[in-house]
Amino acid sequence: MPHRRFLIPVAVVVVVALGIGLYLFQPWRLLTVRETHDALLVPSAPVTTSVQTSAEKPAETPKEVATGEWRSLEHATTGRASLIELPGGKHSVQFASLNTSDGPDLYVYLSPHPSSSAEKTFGEGFTSLGKLKGNRGDQVYEIPAGVDVSSIRSVVIWCQRFSAGFAVAPLEQA
Repeated sequence: MPHRRFLIPVAVVVVVALGIGLYLFQPWRLLTVRETHDALLVPSAPVTTSVQTSAEKPAETPKEVATGEWRSLEHATTGRASLIELPGGKHSVQFASLNTSDGPDLYVYLSPHPSSSAEKTFGEGFTSLGKLKGNRGDQVYEIPAGVDVSSIRSVVIWCQRFSAGFAVAPLEQA
């Protein structure tokens, strides 16, 4: 009988720990795909950087002002991210052909830090554009009014739950 008194609490602790581990890590997300098909504001093109001087009029059509390829951090990631100027002076960020792992609690951050910075840096001083829509496909995120786009140096896919970066892409305007 004393043996049972020991086994029951141990079994309860193991089951609770397993449940918490599954909730936090969500390992099945490594096998899931959430595909997004937003219409791109500017069709994907070879990597180039163009800049609009303050003397020019705002674009009458969406214009790519900065673009870069994803650099993998915690998870292999491919595709292109672009900063887009919209008519009227608003801005958006678009991801063309994004391909990364799915994960729990993924967000899109605009960072004032260059894409070559250490991973932990991207969790500081960012502007959140909200949850990542999907781990594959084309996506567009509106940049809220009041965000100083001249301070944006990179865009980051960030896991808030584990304070870890999945990937970063440069968005520096020349």
